[in-house]
Amino acid sequence: MNSQDKVCSPWMMNDNWPWSILLPLIGVLPTVLGAFIGIDIGTDASKMPAATDVVAILKAQQITHVRLFDADAHMLNALANTSIEVMVGVTNEEVLGIGQSPSVAAAWIKRNLVGYVPETNITAIAVGSEVLTSIPHAAPILVPAMNNLHKALVASNLNFQVKVSTPQSMDVIARPFPPSTATFNSTWNSTMYQILQFLKNTNSYYMLNAYPYYGYTTGDGIFPLDYALFQPLSAVKQIVDPNTLFPYDSMFDAMVDAAYYSIAALNFSGIPIVVTETGWPWLGGANEPGATIENAETYNNNLIRRVLNDSGPPSQPKLPINTYIYELFNEDMRRGPVSEKNWGVFFSNGSAVYSLSLSTSSRISGNGSGVFCIAKQDADSDKLRDGLNWACGSGHANCSAIQTGQSCYYPDNLVNHASYAYNDYYQQMHSMGGTCDFGGTATTTSVDPSYGSCIFTGSSNSSGRTGFPSPAYGPISPMGGESSMLVPDTGFITVAIILYVVLPLR
Repeated sequence: MNSQDKVCSPWMMNDNWPWSILLPLIGVLPTVLGAFIGIDIGTDASKMPAATDVVAILKAQQITHVRLFDADAHMLNALANTSIEVMVGVTNEEVLGIGQSPSVAAAWIKRNLVGYVPETNITAIAVGSEVLTSIPHAAPILVPAMNNLHKALVASNLNFQVKVSTPQSMDVIARPFPPSTATFNSTWNSTMYQILQFLKNTNSYYMLNAYPYYGYTTGDGIFPLDYALFQPLSAVKQIVDPNTLFPYDSMFDAMVDAAYYSIAALNFSGIPIVVTETGWPWLGGANEPGATIENAETYNNNLIRRVLNDSGPPSQPKLPINTYIYELFNEDMRRGPVSEKNWGVFFSNGSAVYSLSLSTSSRISGNGSGVFCIAKQDADSDKLRDGLNWACGSGHANCSAIQTGQSCYYPDNLVNHASYAYNDYYQQMHSMGGTCDFGGTATTTSVDPSYGSCIFTGSSNSSGRTGFPSPAYGPISPMGGESSMLVPDTGFITVAIILYVVLPLR
């Protein structure tokens, strides 16, 4: 995604910031060598919260790495003394001037870094946004811009702390599948060689924007949705590279490996890849059926679990894939289809779009604790209330945790309470034929819905969980009564896979 016009909106003060929503969303506990999950912060929204409010939410969510698409002074000041690692951005409009003039580059470093470090923990500069594919006329000046910035960092004694690189889309790779034969588009061979030589010389890393959403939506049905969402495929439906026989459990891993093989094709090695953008839109237009809240929640939760298992793709299993989720807020001013405006995990007023959570045990195993039953976000409230009342009544679910003052009472809303009750019933009864349907208001998930001190029945994690509960949908009625009869869950359709594909994956 070309994120160039993310810097149009100022950081505006917002006296009505809903501080009550500042519960953990993404709990990322840093380790010395482990992979991290960061988040991108775009600003192309009609109403942005104040920079101090943005940093407050980052701290509340224990987010340790952020990427800015510019070097906004308000954000850099607000991030001071937080220890959050910050990647700042050179905008596409700035690339030409910096590439043409070392003095312009030196002034940029002085203005946007020297005055903020060490209080603000700036550790990287992203030069442009998908320059080769979004502004190809600037290709000849891209590496000079990177060199000029690096020399300015050396002069300021910041070159060991701050790395310079440039994010590129998957479109610079001509044939991304099978990964083992992937190469950069020959149009960019000279520029890519210079970029890689720079990264090697400065001990920096390759910045990749990898979007399985686009790989799926432009694939004409060749790749199944489950593959894009990190969902398991049956043994006979695995995606396998026919040359290496490496199996690929997800399109994300295949994209990262395609970049590693493309780098190797130019005779470079030892350059790690950091995914600077990936995510899934939660809302789309009539012709964008893949952009749903369910798919976005599934993708990002599974992404977090996959990254934090500290492994690399099949060709580089010992190299973790540090990754930034695109993005913190929705950007309603972005041009393009409906989906372009709806990648955020938060609305600009601070309310959560959907639930994201992770267990610290994910870092060890990368696996969930089983199957959970939760309420659908868009379920009819009357049916939800009936389902909740049935589960806590005739269904004999243990609903003590959602009573006033107990660990799962907050957020005090129907979806959250129904999810807890549904899951408790399901965990007790599914082995004896109990289903997760509740009149069509429930669905199963492999993502543990526990958060904070609220531990759902069936969770393998009794402590250390952080998460953001479902958005509020309204009050609940006193428990009692019964819902309609529970019906069996339906199955799913498997899709055959074709191994050799040429797709314009972003």
